[in-house]
Amino acid sequence: MKKYINYEESLTILSNIEFKGKNKEKLFLTNALGKTIAEDIIANGNSPEHPTSGMDGYAIKFEDQKNEFIEIIDKNPAGSVTSSEVITGTTIKTFTGSLMPKGADTLIPVENVEVKDNKIYITNSVPKGFAVRDIGENYKKDEILIKAGSTIGFAEIGVLASLNIAQVYVSKSPIVSIASTGSEILDIGEEQTNNSQIRSSNHLTVEAIAKKAGANTIQMGIVKDDIDTITEMMTNALETSDILVTTGGVSKGDYDFVQDVVKERLGAEVLFHGVKVKPGGPLLIAKKDNKLIISLPGFAYSSTVCAILYLIPMIYKFMDTKKEHKIVKARIDRDFPRKMPKTVFTACNIKYEDGEYKIDFDGKKQGTSAILTNMLGASALLIQKEDSEDIKANDLVDVLLLDELK
Repeated sequence: MKKYINYEESLTILSNIEFKGKNKEKLFLTNALGKTIAEDIIANGNSPEHPTSGMDGYAIKFEDQKNEFIEIIDKNPAGSVTSSEVITGTTIKTFTGSLMPKGADTLIPVENVEVKDNKIYITNSVPKGFAVRDIGENYKKDEILIKAGSTIGFAEIGVLASLNIAQVYVSKSPIVSIASTGSEILDIGEEQTNNSQIRSSNHLTVEAIAKKAGANTIQMGIVKDDIDTITEMMTNALETSDILVTTGGVSKGDYDFVQDVVKERLGAEVLFHGVKVKPGGPLLIAKKDNKLIISLPGFAYSSTVCAILYLIPMIYKFMDTKKEHKIVKARIDRDFPRKMPKTVFTACNIKYEDGEYKIDFDGKKQGTSAILTNMLGASALLIQKEDSEDIKANDLVDVLLLDELK
């Protein structure tokens, strides 16, 4: 197995991962909002089943509009079925949602007529079939209305309700456990006892990303650099979760124990360890039985970007959703030379203006992969491929949008 692979190769490996034995669950409609539907929804009939009025008016025969007047013979409220029939020279007052009376082919709106002595006098004529909803206008029997893998939003809820479906099968969300490793890092609320200690944000940032992507999470917190403690944490996490995410401990340092636990203590199948990306090179992804382990670098910006690149697609894949990262073209405001033979993801500011996306780097700091503040605000990630040319001002560039995570 190669030590460092390119970004595209890592994505190919991830695309071949299968989560066997995924379960689905049946939820009431209002509880299914935002979930991934696990089956095709097929129309069990036509909607509407019969020609229906699309507004309040008078059901007539189209050719009767040439008459001086038309006699009103009945009313047809919504929810009832009239036995009266429209014949030449007659009309039935019909309301929105009512079945069109037998014999009528057109509905003339109430505002297009004057009513005198139980007769209508047409002031503005309409075309044949006006305001009549045809059979199957909304959907036809056996039509696939919602495809498996779609996210259930307000429109899906409405369509399901119209089909009299109260409960629907959805893909279960994965359980993602998150832990940060390192003896030098402190959790929120822990007191600093020496100047070498730093406050961890990684475990909470990654948890937020996982939740935004639709996962259920288990927060494992901070784990010190001790191989037995890390082994115990990872073993416990894999028993209760589908995906385990760790940050730190994947480089070649004396205290980088995560990789040792994954490879030796757990005996996991390492899919790759090291990708030619910046930030995040030494990340490790492995499988243990049917569970996935994603071990990210410890720097805040690195772990955040790599969680976006690798964790989110795996959550989507687990749920069989059609969601994927949204990559768009954007106009860049300056020269941006290629600095290294890696796929580089750089935080930028983004806006939509004059019909196109535009990016700049105003206020973005230069430095190490620890600068998480560069992700604040209306940010996105500029993508420079491993074999890309130098970028020139006003070029159209590839940008990964982050708006669904905000």
